Amino acid sequence: MACAEGADTKSDTQTNKKKDLNRITQKAIENFNYTDYALSAEAETAVSKWEKYQELAIQINYLKQGDLSFFNSERELIMEFTEAFFDELPKDLNTNPISSRVTVVITALLKLNDDLRLDNISLQNRLDSLKQVLVAFANLNFQINKKLERDQFDKISPE
Repeated sequence: MACAEGADTKSDTQTNKKKDLNRITQKAIENFNYTDYALSAEAETAVSKWEKYQELAIQINYLKQGDLSFFNSERELIMEFTEAFFDELPKDLNTNPISSRVTVVITALLKLNDDLRLDNISLQNRLDSLKQVLVAFANLNFQINKKLERDQFDKISPE
């Protein structure tokens, strides 16, 4: 009996180690090497009424802390969110570069959702997909900042 109990304990420990190895942690996310862009004050004002952007920004912050619940949800919910995210794009931000970045964010979100929901996807692929979402969102922020900065320079009249 003692041998059997010891064998079960060992297999439970090995199973727990495997689960830990396949778990995405905040520390793993913090180790990503990418340039994260914050919105400027003008950009914050420009996106303040874009509800889905605000919701995504909150979820990205949760994601950086290792909370995958939003990105791991049902595909239909993610699809509804991404459609509304694109449709609610403010008119003053609806330029080709920004809409392209929005499309990249949507694609990265859908890929991450698929990778998190499938059991046969390796941890490294999941981490790569997660990083792609963070990079895509940072690039969207950068493009919004750049557009508003360009608009501000266009308003300046030469002396």
